[in-house]
Amino acid sequence: MPLTDGHGAHHRQLDPNPDPASAGFLAQFGASDESNEAYSPTPRGYQPGRTKYVVVIGTVMSGLGKGIFSSSLAKLLKDKGLTVAPIKMEGYLNIDSGTLNPYRHGEVFVLEDGLETDMDLGTYERVLNQNLSRRNFVTAGQIYTEILERERRGGYLGRDVQMIPHVTGAVKLRLRQLAMTGNDGKPCDVVFVEVGGTAGDYENGFYIEALRELAFEEGPENCCFVALTYILEPSILGEQKSKAAQLGIKRLMEAGVQPQLIACRAKNPVNDKVMQKIAMFSNVPMRRIFSMHDRTSIYSIPDAMREAGLDREILSILELHDRVNTVQEDRERVRWSAYTQRMAAPRAHKARIGVLGKYASLRDAYASIDKAIEHCATELGADAEVEWLDTSDVATLARARELVSRFDGVIVPGGFGMRGVEGKILCVQAARLERVPFLGICLGFQVAVIEHARNVLGWADAHSTEFDPATQRPVISELPDQKKIEGIMGGTMRLGAQDVQIEPGTLASMLYAARPTVRERFRHRYEVDPRMVDALAAGGMVFSGRHPKHPIMQVLELPLSAHPYFVGAQFHPELTSRPLDPQPMFMGLVAAAIARREPEFASTELGRRWVRTATAAGAPVRA
Repeated sequence: MPLTDGHGAHHRQLDPNPDPASAGFLAQFGASDESNEAYSPTPRGYQPGRTKYVVVIGTVMSGLGKGIFSSSLAKLLKDKGLTVAPIKMEGYLNIDSGTLNPYRHGEVFVLEDGLETDMDLGTYERVLNQNLSRRNFVTAGQIYTEILERERRGGYLGRDVQMIPHVTGAVKLRLRQLAMTGNDGKPCDVVFVEVGGTAGDYENGFYIEALRELAFEEGPENCCFVALTYILEPSILGEQKSKAAQLGIKRLMEAGVQPQLIACRAKNPVNDKVMQKIAMFSNVPMRRIFSMHDRTSIYSIPDAMREAGLDREILSILELHDRVNTVQEDRERVRWSAYTQRMAAPRAHKARIGVLGKYASLRDAYASIDKAIEHCATELGADAEVEWLDTSDVATLARARELVSRFDGVIVPGGFGMRGVEGKILCVQAARLERVPFLGICLGFQVAVIEHARNVLGWADAHSTEFDPATQRPVISELPDQKKIEGIMGGTMRLGAQDVQIEPGTLASMLYAARPTVRERFRHRYEVDPRMVDALAAGGMVFSGRHPKHPIMQVLELPLSAHPYFVGAQFHPELTSRPLDPQPMFMGLVAAAIARREPEFASTELGRRWVRTATAAGAPVRA
């Protein structure tokens, strides 16, 4: 019987006694035998050839968009009915990304299971519309910790533990485990591997060696290498230069890796002359070289790849044509093309959104917020102009009102540390007084509580114990009982997806289409002090989202009679926004911002769905 993947696509029958030349190295040796010098551990039941591997490695410089390329190519295969599982491999010694400074590494993206990762995992989730887990992210710190702990337990049977084969073996084991479980507990068709940094970096050298070994062991038809390089275009010369790209690819080839595909990152479309040089010096045919030049949106890249035929090339390299579900491919292509066409279409509406935070000089620090606004603006047919402002210099209410009144809507995002907090509180007060649509996220939720306590209840000394441990009005605090709730990870941090119970009849209920419970992702340590909830509510603050079992406030709002759109979330709603499924709280904010500028928008079909006034009724259906 032929194998199937559960999607109706048939697979090549796997020989229980595969030929070494076609099934790879694992058939030749007792590869899991600890005494064998060719030690390469594999999970029990692993079948070589069942899962294919696509490996994306950068050259010349980092930050070129390996995650964008990898996720876009993975999407093309997923659209064809194949199951895909990405994994990001980082060379740093941190166990996760939780302690990394956003200025150095961009935003920290939190997965469903609470692992703190880098922003590339957010790109994968948004493009693939697929929740990821800790299986999809690995650091050198994780690998080394695992090996050293095993060595201390005597797990290597007295052998000297070395980079090869033990460290490289641990990397290959991670990949094969992901191949067997994917993201749904079932074997997947293709694992997409993104190696952080660039070829030649000391810290990722063991990853590249492990992947070279993996390709040798699995067989040539089961592994495809992609080199992402950079084409220089010095303004003083006025032409594209390929020498740096050639040398970068050569560095990768010196490590024993022959790429089968090359993506050329550039400002402008890469010309044929440059592509011919790249092809000549990399042994890669022209049809497998892709111009990854600047585009208006990363979401246009999958269509560009499809037009260039990269999806057909990858199917041929990995012998995957027989697994394609053409009906699903046609359906998914139409859905995605409809979205990209809406992105490119003229926008009927405008909205100016201010993001008032402390990392305003680096947009990558708020990458998911940027994308969530983009998703909603596209859905609402609006041109959203986003401006990023640092609240550290906001010292007076007059200055805050001047800033906030420039916008149609404002977002106060999360963050850690005291810098900029008082400025955020003043900006929240200004948004309330000026009736500017407001969305507070995590710390933004907390400063909204502080502002309400100070300026509505008259508690001038109200604060968070995070910033003033001696405050007599701790409206935000870290409570001993809360540290024990739900097996909190990361010390006292609440991390990952949690259920939020939504109060019926509230603005939050309208936004979430009257669902009684929603699931959102958290990353925080401090909570609204339960002793203060009744007083805050008596002063007009509505806590419309709560923990299902414990006295933890998770969504707040002001009545529509007091403010057109004033909402705060203790969680991070931006982390769950997707191009084809925009996040409701952001949809509400952008719609309210449009309506502030264009009052007639509230009477349109989209306005009636997403803009609520004191007399409006009905609930929207999440797009």
